[in-house]
Amino acid sequence: MSSDSESVEFIQTPAIRSVTAIRFTNVTKTYHLYTSEQARLLSVFWSRVPSETVTANDNLSFEINRGESVALIGRNGAGKSTALRIMTGVTIPDSGTVEVYGRVSALLDLSAGFDAQLTGRDNLRLRARLWGLNQSEIDARMDDIVEFAELDQYIDQPLRTYSAGMRSRLGFAFASSLDPDILILDEVLAVGDREFHTKSLARMREILARRNITLLFVTHSLASAKEFCERGIVFDHGSIWFDGPVSDAIAFYQGMTT
Repeated sequence: MSSDSESVEFIQTPAIRSVTAIRFTNVTKTYHLYTSEQARLLSVFWSRVPSETVTANDNLSFEINRGESVALIGRNGAGKSTALRIMTGVTIPDSGTVEVYGRVSALLDLSAGFDAQLTGRDNLRLRARLWGLNQSEIDARMDDIVEFAELDQYIDQPLRTYSAGMRSRLGFAFASSLDPDILILDEVLAVGDREFHTKSLARMREILARRNITLLFVTHSLASAKEFCERGIVFDHGSIWFDGPVSDAIAFYQGMTT
């Protein structure tokens, strides 16, 4: 894919071929905020509709090596989640170059992409197909996903009957069952009740211990960032303010907020 200025390239190759997992070079992403939905619609046809321009990511450049565990730290609106969405191709930047080496599993919005009319089981099958799994791979994972999600008989009920928590548990159970080269998490470990939260943390430890996965982790829990990550990148106003060992990054961020 490409933007109007610099190319935006997403490279999907086996991670073993590259020391680099993710590289951002001069990546910028802006959004236009309108006073109403009517104004947003008019802007499609008329360029002079008034709007406020917000720079979510401002000329970002950084590199993450294969096997690194990196916490993205910052206030709400600092640009962390936008950077993650660019990495996964959900959002296309205005300029800059993005390189991603390896298979990505992203837990950004656990219930996004589900069809409310399909059952939980059928949604799992659909997601697995979209992720490129064949029927034998889907069958091998299905029982574990259903058991982990703790949905019991609800797995064969339409998703529209699920609560938000049930949808999140289903999404986490599926996403954490995959075998990616790069795992991207955005505030998803707070799903469910206390017991399920504890189980989710244990699953994350298991995933990271199993193989040399590259982890990018956005969380407001500095304790979780310190537990799961070795490196920390502090974002503010769309830019990187600090990049280094996670303990130093946490100390820097705490200094910003006091």
